[in-house]
Amino acid sequence: MGRYDRYVLSQLIVLFGFFSLVLISVYWVNEAVDLFDSLIADGQTLSVFFEFTALSLPQIMLMVLPVAGFVATLYIFNRLIGDSELVVLQTAGLSAARLLRPVAFFGLFLGLVITVLGNVVAPVARAQYIDRTQQVQDDLTGKFLRAGQFVHPAPGLTVYIREITELGEFRDLFLQDRTAPLSETTYTAQSALMLSSDTGPRMVMFDGMAQTLSAETGRLSTVLFDDFTYDLGGLIAGGGLRSYDLREIPTWVLLSATPEIAQQMGQDVAYMRFAGHERIARALFVIFPPLIAAACLMLGSFSRFGVWAQILLAVSLVIPLQMIWNAAETAAVRNVDLQYLAYVQPVAAALLTLVLIWLAMRRKWPRARKLRGVPA
Repeated sequence: MGRYDRYVLSQLIVLFGFFSLVLISVYWVNEAVDLFDSLIADGQTLSVFFEFTALSLPQIMLMVLPVAGFVATLYIFNRLIGDSELVVLQTAGLSAARLLRPVAFFGLFLGLVITVLGNVVAPVARAQYIDRTQQVQDDLTGKFLRAGQFVHPAPGLTVYIREITELGEFRDLFLQDRTAPLSETTYTAQSALMLSSDTGPRMVMFDGMAQTLSAETGRLSTVLFDDFTYDLGGLIAGGGLRSYDLREIPTWVLLSATPEIAQQMGQDVAYMRFAGHERIARALFVIFPPLIAAACLMLGSFSRFGVWAQILLAVSLVIPLQMIWNAAETAAVRNVDLQYLAYVQPVAAALLTLVLIWLAMRRKWPRARKLRGVPA
């Protein structure tokens, strides 16, 4: 790797890190506001909030890192052109392909980062995120039950607890259940405990009384009990069942998905196959936007008015590539045999990059030879 390669590559990585930090911060703040409201309002601690924030970062990085790489390349080559550094290098005889070599190294670096994030880090983080979400939802002590307050964890249900001990024991419990259409039951107990089960959390009450008022007859029935178990699983969405998200499933499972596996996970086999190939295709695609950005900026000559036309051209060329991916996804999720359409986008980006490099070489290389006194 020559001095020019090291110089441009180092500048790209520094600016890539800066733009990544800015974009991740913007996305993080947007996500953190809703996350903070939902967790803190449910009685969770700041440590749980920061844990959820960390687990959501890989998905945010997958979205913003390609954009940061594209913007960093535009910025660096705009500066090289504005400072006439590219003109000097072209005058020295460096072709457009040679000038783009550090950008190719940067694209490969970006592709490697996206490969690790998309196929290893993000699925693991997403699985842990969903597991922790399930645990937080199951934690009715923190979410619904608060000492000294009347709370309404679900429509038709009212709970009051005088005291919650450090061991999690409830003292002097009042629970009113109005979920049944024709009856109303009120439970009072001296103490209670929250227990976990396969179907969800359950509350075990000790030394209490259950009073049931019938709406039809108006009669009040009273039952004394030493211990009574109240099922709270219906209060939580899903009732303790584990639902699968495509973003948490390993890539090899997606690529080898069968109709039986898809049915067990509650997914469509065509969508699973496409999602697996899309992770690989995305890592291949991110190699080319930096090359497209740099090649577009090299199409024009030096101007005091800058290279805004070339910048707009680079942006306008990337937008159709995203439209290609959207069209490929729409077709592939309907037919499992079209799963390889996921690679249409990186192939189109590679062809576009080759065309732009060829045009840049036609534009710049003869001019550089003339400046050196060599007949074109």
